Amino acid sequence: MLEYRLTVKDRMVCDFFHPNAGGVENHIYMLSANLIRRGHKVIAITHSHPPDRVGIRWLLPALKVYYLPFPTIASSATLPNFLTFLPYLRTIVLREGVEIIHAHASLSSLAHEGLLHAHLMGVRTVFTDHSLFGFDDAASILTNKLLEAALRNVDAVICVSHTGRENTVLRARLLPQTVHVIPNALVADQFKPMPTIRSNDNERNTVTIVVISRLAHRKGIDLLVATAPRICALFPNVKFVIGGDGPKLIDLLQMREKYMLQDRIEMLGPVQHSDVRDVLVRGSIFINTSLTESFGIAILEAACAGLYVVATRVGGVPEILPEDMISFANPDEDDVVRAMSEAIDIVTANKHDPIRAHERVRSFYNWCDVAERTEKVYDTVMQQEPYDFWTRLRRTLQLGQFAGPIFAIILIVDCLFFVFLEWWIPRDDIDKVEMHWNQDDFVEVWMFILICSFRTDQCI
Repeated sequence: MLEYRLTVKDRMVCDFFHPNAGGVENHIYMLSANLIRRGHKVIAITHSHPPDRVGIRWLLPALKVYYLPFPTIASSATLPNFLTFLPYLRTIVLREGVEIIHAHASLSSLAHEGLLHAHLMGVRTVFTDHSLFGFDDAASILTNKLLEAALRNVDAVICVSHTGRENTVLRARLLPQTVHVIPNALVADQFKPMPTIRSNDNERNTVTIVVISRLAHRKGIDLLVATAPRICALFPNVKFVIGGDGPKLIDLLQMREKYMLQDRIEMLGPVQHSDVRDVLVRGSIFINTSLTESFGIAILEAACAGLYVVATRVGGVPEILPEDMISFANPDEDDVVRAMSEAIDIVTANKHDPIRAHERVRSFYNWCDVAERTEKVYDTVMQQEPYDFWTRLRRTLQLGQFAGPIFAIILIVDCLFFVFLEWWIPRDDIDKVEMHWNQDDFVEVWMFILICSFRTDQCI
């Protein structure tokens, strides 16, 4: 039996990447690291972070990152700059010999533009959607139309949950057979529980509830503000440890002052990803009150660290854990208090085993499996026939009476500018990147270092 493995020169494109910390950033990094381990050449393209992250940098293990000189407007996202991005993209694709562009995140301008330009150079495209969006407000309507235009000619789409898949298929009007579900994962060794600390908590009869989240409305911080005082009143042995930063931080501080809970609600401020496990193991219960969530990597990390989870039943959250590891609540105040009371009773009665929870999560989610499944999507894409220009133009015109002609004009201008670049900077004048070391030995050494002491902020 002949074993065949596709070796692809892959490029991750997204506004959201290191040195910023978050679920999308961590997903891109870990997926890239494991694809490299499987023999692929992977590079990442994002915007610069002056003064340190500019130009070309290397991250362990052998991940090359291009930090392009584009300014951000809000939340680390860049303004759309279609024609400005094309010269950079063309040069990088030709220099690196890129075969697949893998774009991430619906709100990333660089991701949308990478999908638009890729077909000009015969590069195949894959898009991963990490978020859920509605259909009935102005911002969602505009975002959904932009996403539909960006994915009109994409070769494959990946979503991190089945709920996210249904949402993306409806938002972008995609054929369901082109959309795959590959969940997030984590490095389980980074989130080992600490039974000794748990036993000390039980001896003191104290139940510590941990919150690590971006303190924003979408994360349900208003629910937390409303329910925390009620939980403290019902259970005198309960205290909160809250980590994170955001616009709702002031609301939490005001709530703590109003109810004089300074000794029972500890505010940590921003928490580095490398310190998340140390914060999690201080508690017995993790609460997530998000109003919308495609997957919820924080829930997975908390469960792996041995915490019992309380979460709102929204988006893809019900798909993450078995029912005996999590208590669900509707996104309203009374039901959150009910679910939290249930969780406190379970933890107080020692009905939740942190070590067993860690082992179960370890068996459910790992990045090697995610990389293997992503590799199969790449394999499928590379075996398909690409869209020609006239097919792309026809499909773009089908976007609608007004949006169709607008995006068709963008597509035609983009093609004309690409033809100009082909004349102005001929391909033969662009130097190709050559490998001057043994890639297999290099990856093997650095993957060993990565496993032993993983830190996403290490940079060569």
